[in-house]
Formats: sequence, C-alpha cells, structure tokens
Amino acid sequence: MTINLFEPYTDKSEEKVVLDVLRSKFWASGSGVRNVGKFESKFKKFVNADDCLAVNSGTAALNIAISLLDLKKNDEVIIPSLSFVSTANCVLRNEGKPVFVDIDPNTLCIDPYKIEKLITKRTKAILPVHFGGLPCDLEKILKISKKYKIKIIEDAAHATGSVYNKKLIGNHGFAVCFSFHPIKNLGMPTGGLIAINDRNHKQFRRKIESRRWCGISNRHDDKYEINEIGDNYYLNEISAAIGIEQLKKLNKMNSIRKKIAKRYFSELEHESKMPFNNNCSYHLYWICVKNRDSFRKELYKNGIQTGTHYKPIHKFKLYKAKEQLPITEKIGNQIVTLPIHPNLTDRQVSKIIALVSTFAKEP
Repeated sequence: MTINLFEPYTDKSEEKVVLDVLRSKFWASGSGVRNVGKFESKFKKFVNADDCLAVNSGTAALNIAISLLDLKKNDEVIIPSLSFVSTANCVLRNEGKPVFVDIDPNTLCIDPYKIEKLITKRTKAILPVHFGGLPCDLEKILKISKKYKIKIIEDAAHATGSVYNKKLIGNHGFAVCFSFHPIKNLGMPTGGLIAINDRNHKQFRRKIESRRWCGISNRHDDKYEINEIGDNYYLNEISAAIGIEQLKKLNKMNSIRKKIAKRYFSELEHESKMPFNNNCSYHLYWICVKNRDSFRKELYKNGIQTGTHYKPIHKFKLYKAKEQLPITEKIGNQIVTLPIHPNLTDRQVSKIIALVSTFAKEP
C-alpha cells in the first residue's frame, strides 16, 4: 500500500454537509451568502483579521490581492523564487514585475536581510511566502515596509494555523492569501481566502467582492452595475460547507502534523532538514539530499511518495530572470518533501524515517 505524500483528512461531518448542500439545490452564488458568508465570518474570527473574503483558490486570492495595489506597468513586487509559480504569476497578471530575492537556507523563507537592497522607486510591495508553514521573519519585513511605505501581501498557502509572535498568520500584513486546495491543512474541493488588515478594509471588501464576481457591484435583485473587469473567482457552497467543518478540526489536524514533524526532526539520521518549530503548521516537511533522483526512486520502490517543492520560479522560461540566487538554486536541486498529513500512522512514519536514514545522502 502506497504512503501518499498528501491526503485530505475527513470524517462523516463533511459527508453530511455536502449532502445538505446538494439537497438544498443552492450550490453557488457570486454574492457570498449562506455557507460562504458563514465561512468568511468564522475564519475572520479565527485569525482575528479586519475582514476575510473567500475565493475559489489560493491563486485567485493572490491575483485579487495584488490587484488592490493598482500597479502600473513594470511596478515591482519583491518575492522569493522558491514557491509555486502563482506567487509570481499574480504580479505579471497585474502588469507588474517580480523581483526575486534569495532565501534563508535554514528556513527556506525569504531572507529579510536581502530585501532592502532590492527596493527601488518602483517597488510597491513585498510578497513573503511562509514556506512549508514556517512563518517568515515578519517583524523585520514589517519594519522595511513601514520605512519605505510599501505594502506586505503574504502568501500563506502553506500556513493556515501557523503562528507568529503569538498571533495567527492572517493578522499581520495588509493582505494575507490562503489556499484551501484539497491537500492543504484546511482542505476543500476548491478554495482560497484573502484576509485584510487595514483601516480601509470596508472599501477593500467592496473591491474584492466585485473582482471575484466578474466586476459585478451594487446588485439589487436582478439589477447591478459593472465598473471594472472582474473574474469568476467566487467560492461555491459545497466547498464553503466543507471548509466550516475543516476549520472546526484544524487545530487537531495541525497537532498531528506537528507530532510527525517532531519525529522527523528528532529521529531522521540526516542533518539537512526542516527545523522543528511549534508555531509551524507543517503543510510540508522537507529535507535536502545530494542524490535526489536515486533517493526518490528507492522510496518509491518501497511504496513512499515524495515531492520536489519547488523548481525555482526564476528558472522558468517565462521569467528569464537575471537575478543570481545561489541558495535558492542549490535548494531547488536538492529539496525532497516527505509525506506529512493526519492520516499517517506511527508505523508508516517509522518506515519513512528508516528508509530516509538508509538512502539519503547529505548534500
């Protein structure tokens, strides 16, 4: 039996609410009512943000959040390259220019000490990624943003339930973007969310509501106005209902992930590995190996899936980036992600630890 890299964690509560939505005949609406509105309200309370708006993916959340900056052509957003490509695509989609910065080799998060020298007159935002769920050094990044009066938009796709300075991720930057892909810590068939922290949050809510629903605004019954271009990014009722149930058990699911991560950190006979931090949600657990291809083949032969998160974005043809990012490039060639999800048994974790310790070579 294969040990999967990722798996959603569900029980009968998700099955019940899905059936309830199906029987209701009300499956989706761009207006953000019923289960969507309930989920937004519960998540807002959970992270203690000024406001929360649900969308249908983490990519949609990033696209809309960056659109709130009203970028002019070639305005710059500073981002790490070690991330899923949506982190950079959202900047291009809004006519901006991604400026790639290297990462901290111990955390794989954006290196705050390398940000400031990349800031120019065209810099409009910093987009840190909480890699694997490990929070970035937001205190240093917030100081930079205040000094230069630029926004912070956080990519928290991995970080639902992560904590920084005793506050949940979602309570710090101007806009914080979450992903609720089925394999994430809080999973749905499709889903994402933007948490807003700004004194003008009501104004930004109106913009996001319009931009997630094809530009529709001021709707009353069947009458509405279109003042700008929007997209079909709204969340459906089935996903929202599942999200409400997932949120109830999120702390339990993340506790299991932390338990597994702690075992990996303490028991793996391997030096180059993700640190243990109780504030991390552990969407991923990574190690770096010299013999990545042969190592992954050995684990696959023994029924264990692994991943490579990620190919650095600046290495894709679309970006043709000139930045020199030696740490990112080294990690991109060596990183392997191990199975980590609440369905893993102690025996499966022990098997993974034994095989990794046998076949992994230090970089």
